[in-house]
Amino acid sequence: MVNQDFSIVILAAGKSTRFKSKRSKLLHVLAGRLLGDYVVRAALGAGPESVLMVVGHDAASVRDTLARPGLQFVEQKQQLGTGHALMVARPQLEKCLGSTVVVVVGDAPLLRAETLQALVAAHRKARAAASVLTMQLAQPRGYGRIVRSGGVRVRAIVEEKLCMPAQRKIREVSSGILCFSRVDLLRHLDKLSDKNAQKEYLLTDLVKIFNQYRKKVVAFPVADSREVLGVNDRVELAQVERILRMQKAEALMRDGVTLVDPEATYIDAGVEVGNDTVIEPGVSLLGNTRIGRDCTIRVYSTLADSTLGDRVLVRPCTVVAGCEIGSDVVLGPFAHLRDGAVIEHDARIGNFVEIKKSRVGQGTKAAHLTYLGDAALGQNVNIGAGTVTCNYDGEKKNPTDIGDGVFVGSGSMLVAPLRIGDGSYVAAGSTITEDVPPESLAVGRARQVNKVGWVRKHKEGNARSGPQRGSRKTGQGPGQ
Repeated sequence: MVNQDFSIVILAAGKSTRFKSKRSKLLHVLAGRLLGDYVVRAALGAGPESVLMVVGHDAASVRDTLARPGLQFVEQKQQLGTGHALMVARPQLEKCLGSTVVVVVGDAPLLRAETLQALVAAHRKARAAASVLTMQLAQPRGYGRIVRSGGVRVRAIVEEKLCMPAQRKIREVSSGILCFSRVDLLRHLDKLSDKNAQKEYLLTDLVKIFNQYRKKVVAFPVADSREVLGVNDRVELAQVERILRMQKAEALMRDGVTLVDPEATYIDAGVEVGNDTVIEPGVSLLGNTRIGRDCTIRVYSTLADSTLGDRVLVRPCTVVAGCEIGSDVVLGPFAHLRDGAVIEHDARIGNFVEIKKSRVGQGTKAAHLTYLGDAALGQNVNIGAGTVTCNYDGEKKNPTDIGDGVFVGSGSMLVAPLRIGDGSYVAAGSTITEDVPPESLAVGRARQVNKVGWVRKHKEGNARSGPQRGSRKTGQGPGQ
């Protein structure tokens, strides 16, 4: 349910210096989603009155990529600190009706909507001017330390470079996520100064300012410190990805999916898998993939943005991208399906078969060494080994239409555009360039000629003439 009494501001204007990328780090992929997408989902899921995202570096790309209903953007053209980001957003905050403002960092992908709701509830209960979401770290290097006074109240957040020796030993640190009374925030925001070591307007300095005005500042410790881990470089991106993937693996296993080796399986956050499905090591399930019940995905297969029905067997080293696979289908090994291929119920796609933008009918088999592109195959078709749909004429792609019950012999070249009628046969080794009527036999190959004794005569002729200077042996010249 939407809670109209608080707003959320996402800080996403930084230059991502440690990422060493021309793009905002929020646009880097993390477990199948953009890094920035995680915090946006958590913020919208918390049910606030409004969500503002302050953008700066690579602002246009961030805005275009992360835009969605309920999210407003504010551009911080000069990145002068987190406090300055709130100053830029001040006109929008003044229009908000809620009593509370939550400020979150854009690079905390493990943050949950429930934690934001709990922070707001604790803030209201404490009747504080500000509440700091904190965490306990065994090694707090790089984080601002929480300096308390009187046990509950927070006196200051001290950046590590400014810490005294005793303060460096403090294990409670700031997550960078703060909750404010909107009235107190707007009243004291202009008191921030850039007269500090960073030469920036720091939002955390409001804690000290509030204390000077005898305003109440409290800490709200998060139960699991991993939830507010930031991603400052690509090493931390990989560390957080491992956490997300293990969380996904554990959730699937609890829902009845067998992962033979969870640590060697790569499953994106948006993937869905039915129960009693078995996923073997080295498998990657990416994007918006949906897998049904009782399937088996064998080692080193990759499925991306695809849908599989029930009881599908994917044999080793198979790649499926952007496809729809029916139930009781067998794929692979070493098959490649892509670009919207549709494989209907009970079909068989075998080793070293590539299918691109084609529909394969129920019960149809293409078992070996075949390419099917821009084709439509009916039911119970048999495609012999080495068959190729020659779909490209150098300018455009052309369709091949193969009717029900067709038998295509091995080594056949089907030159599109082409239609092969129901129940027809194509002789092995044929090149078919014209439509085949239903229930016909199509033979498109040169007549075989056997020259008896040719090899013996050829060898005798070479022996009599002997090697000639500068001559080439038959069949071994360049380009032969």
